[in-house]
Amino acid sequence: MEEVCLIILQPNNFKLEETTIWSFPDRGSWATHSGKYRGNWSPYVPRNLILRYSNPGDWVMDQFMGSGTTLVEAKLLNRNAVGVDINPKANSISEANLNFQCDTSSKIYTRKGDAANLDFMKDGSIDFICTHPPYANIIKYSKEIDGDISLLGVNDFINKMNDVANESFRILKKRKMCAVMIGDIRKNSKVVPLGFHTMESFLQAGFSNKEIIIKEQHNCLSTEYWGNQNNKFLLLAHEYIFVFQK
Repeated sequence: MEEVCLIILQPNNFKLEETTIWSFPDRGSWATHSGKYRGNWSPYVPRNLILRYSNPGDWVMDQFMGSGTTLVEAKLLNRNAVGVDINPKANSISEANLNFQCDTSSKIYTRKGDAANLDFMKDGSIDFICTHPPYANIIKYSKEIDGDISLLGVNDFINKMNDVANESFRILKKRKMCAVMIGDIRKNSKVVPLGFHTMESFLQAGFSNKEIIIKEQHNCLSTEYWGNQNNKFLLLAHEYIFVFQK
């Protein structure tokens, strides 16, 4: 007799966030979600964003797909989605994570590509952008893939994000939303406001600010290490979720 593996497809006691401070100590493990892919976001984040800023049947884009968290949520919530990542490994992981059955009619596509050059996408074809880029080169997702922004220092990263913002503006429909989660970093004990630099990239591309959400950071692998050091600085424990409108 063939063994059937059942998975829980929805979070327990989910409630849509109502303020600009978000905190998810339990990162969420329903469907195929896990924290195995370093730096991926809690599925509670895209779930909240997708439910608030899109409708069933809409097209959602995540151009920094990673392990496919956004796409899994789009599938569960009956949205269509396109996921892009420059790393073939991310594409393989995402496709594996999307390999489950649920009672929706979502169309989900993944492909290898550059978030700064989405030339395969038509202008004004996406209803909602929901993405989580690397924080410059804090976590390097490859060794030498051309175009991988996780290999870039701060200045080059910001220049690349200008291109990402322009492409996001181009493919998004008018009056629709673009949500980006990003955090600040430290260099030589000084804070580098990567979040604000990224926000400025999207504003310069033509977006306006709809919301600025502060997300509390949990389960960060580096927290224990830095907590044991004799630091003369505060540990970064927040990230920004910028919600822009075209």
